[in-house]
Amino acid sequence: MLSRKDDQTHKQSAFSAREKRNIIIYIVGIIIYKFGLEAFNGSIMTLATNRYDQDALKGRTAPHTFERVGLLFGLNQASQCFGSLLISPLIKHWPSRTILSIAIFIFALFTAMLIILDVATGGYIKPKNFNSTNKNDFSYYGHYKADWIIVIFTTSGIAYGTVESTHRVIPRDLVGHDIQKLQRFDALVHIFYATSGAIGAFVTGLILIPNLGNNQSFIITPILFTAAGMIWLFMSSSKTKKSKQKDQVIGNSKKFKSNYLKIIIRKLIAFGQSFYIGGKIIFTSRKYIWLFSCYSLTLYAHRYLEDGIAPQVARRYLDNATWSEIIVGGSNFGELLGAFLILFLSNSIRNPIPWLRLSTLALIIIWYIPYYYPPMNNIKYAWIIAITFMPISFGWSASDITLAAHIQSTMTRLEPMYEDISVLGAVMSFLYSSYIIIYSFANPFLGKYIDSIYKSHGTIRPALIYTVGVQFTLIMLIVVASTFIPSGTFLWNPKIDDQEEDLSEDDENSDALIDNNHPFIKSIKG
Repeated sequence: MLSRKDDQTHKQSAFSAREKRNIIIYIVGIIIYKFGLEAFNGSIMTLATNRYDQDALKGRTAPHTFERVGLLFGLNQASQCFGSLLISPLIKHWPSRTILSIAIFIFALFTAMLIILDVATGGYIKPKNFNSTNKNDFSYYGHYKADWIIVIFTTSGIAYGTVESTHRVIPRDLVGHDIQKLQRFDALVHIFYATSGAIGAFVTGLILIPNLGNNQSFIITPILFTAAGMIWLFMSSSKTKKSKQKDQVIGNSKKFKSNYLKIIIRKLIAFGQSFYIGGKIIFTSRKYIWLFSCYSLTLYAHRYLEDGIAPQVARRYLDNATWSEIIVGGSNFGELLGAFLILFLSNSIRNPIPWLRLSTLALIIIWYIPYYYPPMNNIKYAWIIAITFMPISFGWSASDITLAAHIQSTMTRLEPMYEDISVLGAVMSFLYSSYIIIYSFANPFLGKYIDSIYKSHGTIRPALIYTVGVQFTLIMLIVVASTFIPSGTFLWNPKIDDQEEDLSEDDENSDALIDNNHPFIKSIKG
């Protein structure tokens, strides 16, 4: 028998009919979006790797493949940083579903541009019985400079960043700010997101690229993105109590519409305000400062695992860049298992601290990579590497879901403090942008180092000792140490301050956290 308190909690955390409808619509869209995204990112990764190796062979120069691929993804991440900053002021004035759909429509347009460029310069689908004269023979590619991939992929990152940041904020709008609802919703979404990602990666690496060529294999992406955007338009927002400030926001929105130039200026200022407020919230309180390393650094490590280590190992160890998608698929499957675990344990472990500690310890597994000598051109070893990536991504997925739910729940109480800025959007944008900044600087630098070692040693293994083993060990130590920053977190499954404090207490303390009389804030608010 459930106690009265437990029964009340269970009822409060049960999804309503409208929330279930929103969840179904959102999940259908996210499945379609993630499949198209894997086809696009996987194709671009292998396309760039092949083209820069091909250019080095034709020019008879030392390859700078991973420096350029690192720059490619680094600039893409940097433009995602700008795109993520767009959401905070936008979601204060327009429904998040509208912003999400428009962003994905724009993203679809950019993904189609590279296919159009390839076809316009003589590229075509890989012939069915294509026989390459050497490992760098890709005569079915279009005749354009490889750096055009960087230009288009970087520009698409703006829309990508907006989509991804909105994707991390929208759960609160769909199901409210109840921590159990958010964890269950995030877990459900992550399950389908990871499932679609794993299937998308395997289909891209085993079917699309081998049959269409990585210059045309993402032809499905703009179609899938457009479909996802149209589906998301059918979602509705959660009905929550509005404060007096909402009336002021509506009034301000009407004033904005009277002067287009003023709208643009205010939005640009709001972008800077968003980043400033997000950073101020994170770095001025013991309750939140640990989120920087636990969110941004772990997300960086996960992204470098899939977009850095996977293509490096596939190309230089196995001599087939396409098989990086098999490795990424294994990583995505690990994410799926982690999401399933959180779905079943959301009531017993309701904070992210235990999962963060477990996930960072799993990073030790990566130390085998520099000392691994698989035979080339044997797909079996791509699957073996994929299996070893599963526990790493399993831990990251579990910690990411619980951490995202924790942030969404705790930041909601600070929302009334600002009229033009969503506090949740500002914090998520700051954390996501911080990860992007780290990635955009680190990836090209590490890629350049790997290329230099490959040139001098004929292998990348000496470089991977530092770029894989040492780097991930440092991240592990920093994150584990950060989990002990919040008060009372020396227990295995501690209660974080935010879980113990009343809403009124947080509202009283929020004035100290965010100084509305600060000259910079006053100047922004006008």
